[in-house]
Order: sequence, then structure tokens, then C-alpha cells
Amino acid sequence: MAKIKHTKNELKAQKEALRRYERFLPMLQMKKQLLQAEIIRISGEIAAVQAREETLRTNMASWVQLFSEPEGIEEIVTLDKVNIEEGNIAGVAIPVFNDAEISVQPYDLFSTPTWFDDAVETISTLIRLRVQREVLEEQRRCVAEELRVTSQRVNLFEKVKIPECKENIRVIKIFLGDEQTAAVARGKIAKKRTEDYEYKDEAA
Repeated sequence: MAKIKHTKNELKAQKEALRRYERFLPMLQMKKQLLQAEIIRISGEIAAVQAREETLRTNMASWVQLFSEPEGIEEIVTLDKVNIEEGNIAGVAIPVFNDAEISVQPYDLFSTPTWFDDAVETISTLIRLRVQREVLEEQRRCVAEELRVTSQRVNLFEKVKIPECKENIRVIKIFLGDEQTAAVARGKIAKKRTEDYEYKDEAA
């Protein structure tokens, strides 16, 4: 803890600092709660997307072994572009998934097996869901980092700055009180001496 001056000006400065910390602390606490709620919400969205991915994978399990056939579906369905917008949560810039542009190369409907159309659609949906999940995970990372910083500030105010200011104010008040008491005592002693001198002069 930094050394403080035991003066009235320092007492005033410490009181102002305390008021400032006590004014900002509730706002930081509110922001912390908001960020925590957003992480829960985003985690729920991620879980929902993962569930959809798992459902699709389960549904295509019956014919997934057919992907080894010459048709090469992975060469037909490709991700071209991810459209992302910028959002904001409690002052935190986050990426927001808008859409994924997926290309499907033309293929011969007569030479491909009957399951191929469903496979193309399923793979396209899986790609879109995977990208959406990755964007949501980046959202959560951004919000979690801001939550970490905000939590540090809340702890700093609650456990360091506010108690420090209160202790400084207490110490300065005690010092100034002792100084005032000593000044009164010195004044009484000086007055007593003056009276004694005056008494001696009169007696002489």
C-alpha cells in the first residue's frame, strides 16, 4: 500500500476516491452479471447446434459408408464464404453468424445413386452448422475474456481499493484527531504558563 500524507487535503482526496469506487462498483457488478448470463445463453445456443449436428450424423449413419464410392461427394460440396456481422454485448465486439455460402458442383442425376441428393443436402447443412458453432464459440471466447477482466476489476474494487480507502481515511482521521488533541493540550499548557507568569509579575 502506498504511503499517504496525514493531511486534510489527503483526507479529502481519499474520500473522493472512495465515492468514485463505490459509484462504479455497482455498474461493474451489473456488467459482470450480464456477461455471465450471455455466456450461459451462448453456451445454450452452441449445445443446440451441436445437438442438430449429432442428429444429422446419426440419421446419415446408415449410408455414410457409401462416401467411399467414386462419386466423391466432398469434391461436390464446398464452403465458399462465411458471412459474419459485428455485434455488441455489454460493450464487447462479437462476431455474429449471418450465413455460409456453399457451392454444389453440378453432378449427373442419372449416374449417381439415389441417396446422393440427400447426402449433398445433409453435408451442406452440416457445414453450415459447423461454421455457425465456430462463430458462437468465438462469441463465447470474447465474452469470457471480457468477463475475466470485469471480474478482476470487481475484485480490485471490492477487496483492495475500497478497503484501502476506508483504512486510509480511518488512519488520517486518527492522526488529525490526535494532532488536534495535542494542539489543544499545547494551548492549555501555554495558557497556563502565561497565567503563571502574569501571577508572578503581579506578586512581584
